[in-house]
Amino acid sequence: MAIISVQKKASPGSHILVISNTWKNHIDYGFTKEEVGYLDGYFKDATKKQHSFNSSGRLISVLLPDTKKDIHLVLENCRKHGGVLADMINGIKGKDLNIYNSSKQVKYSYAVAEGAALANYQFIKYKSKAEDQKNTLLHINLIGSGYDSKTLNKLNIVVEATSKARNLVNEPVNHLNATDLANAFKQMGKQAGFTVEVYNKKKITELKMGGLLSVNAGSVDEPTFTVMEYKPRAKSKKPFVLVGKGVTYDTGGLSLKPTPNSMDMMKCDMAGAAAVGAAMYAIAKARLNVHVIALVPATDNRPGFNAFAPGDIITMMDGTTVEMVNSDAEGRMILADALHFAKRYKPELTIDIATLTGAALVAIGTTAMVGMGNAPKKYSDKIKQSGNNVFERVAEFPFWDDYADLMKSDIADQKNLGGGYAGAIQGGKFLEKYTDYPYYHLDIAGPAFIPAKDGYRPKGGTGTGVRLFFDFFNSI
Repeated sequence: MAIISVQKKASPGSHILVISNTWKNHIDYGFTKEEVGYLDGYFKDATKKQHSFNSSGRLISVLLPDTKKDIHLVLENCRKHGGVLADMINGIKGKDLNIYNSSKQVKYSYAVAEGAALANYQFIKYKSKAEDQKNTLLHINLIGSGYDSKTLNKLNIVVEATSKARNLVNEPVNHLNATDLANAFKQMGKQAGFTVEVYNKKKITELKMGGLLSVNAGSVDEPTFTVMEYKPRAKSKKPFVLVGKGVTYDTGGLSLKPTPNSMDMMKCDMAGAAAVGAAMYAIAKARLNVHVIALVPATDNRPGFNAFAPGDIITMMDGTTVEMVNSDAEGRMILADALHFAKRYKPELTIDIATLTGAALVAIGTTAMVGMGNAPKKYSDKIKQSGNNVFERVAEFPFWDDYADLMKSDIADQKNLGGGYAGAIQGGKFLEKYTDYPYYHLDIAGPAFIPAKDGYRPKGGTGTGVRLFFDFFNSI
């Protein structure tokens, strides 16, 4: 992991990014006459806003933020530029990136540094020669003054937490079952300072968590239910509750996924769980003054043993019944028990996050997440604002009761799958039945795990949700 810090000046010949409103050479940059001449010529075209080049083994880059654009787009471009620079520096085995900023907008520097640090992530632990393939970028230096140490500390924490979430999502199920996931959360709790309690199958059975137990019935591995809590001493308000879907691998169960490659990425079906666990790590490590509880029901979904079958009637933790018509709609079954469990906390707000529906991916692709709920406008607006701030944007869908009618069953209280339309909303309305508090649902089926590198988002697990949650709670 590359560490972001403040330095008085860069060493001679080091890799440099200059952020400025307009291109103008300054003696502090240490450019040669040839380099200055080249840049002068390049930026004569006022439409050009950024350029990077290798000058005899030294990376030189200039970024001129387009202030006419929306600030969220400007900052995202800064992050992406930082990601490109990280790739370039690693390509030439460099160790540092030095950022000069004459624009007077320190947020540009923070965004570039964040993008570079996030792009520096790797998951290569299972490569036989991993040490030889490690990225070389170690230091991202903000040169000069005007930077806030608290902001910088939080930025490093969020990058670290996002990397932890990515690691969990990228782990294959033969190295990360439900128990392994719970143990990872225990380790995070020890490192950051929040409590972690893990319920085993016996306890889950005593609690009558029928949804979680039904999904687990086809697996050789036992389920877990993890309760994490961070409670600052000074905070007395009702807690916020996060709930993350922890399906460590999803075959679809007896409703087996239809095509040969449908399961290729299904180790990522616990990305919601990874997001809330890593968010707890960041919140606790940064000592944010907010009371947060995170709940993670976890199991894999396989078609073995006494796997639940289409037509089965499942009695949920709240005593209501569900007609299981498709075992590939398993995430809502385990989340429902967790949402009912959350009632005991009388939460200020509960947010669940899950790779819940292929419908969300079809609707908006990998660019954003789907959001919906009955939370007060002040909170739904704040969630969307945080999404914009970190560019983990939320596309809000309607949450009308009409959609709940699709889930009606002739023989049980509801079905776990409705008709062929509005699948993402159906999932949210199913889950709402198990709440009695302000509720918001995030479906990250699109951005949680991507098939190719996208800027500072790596191929595979992206850690989506961690940065959004941290921004949200940092502003409460």
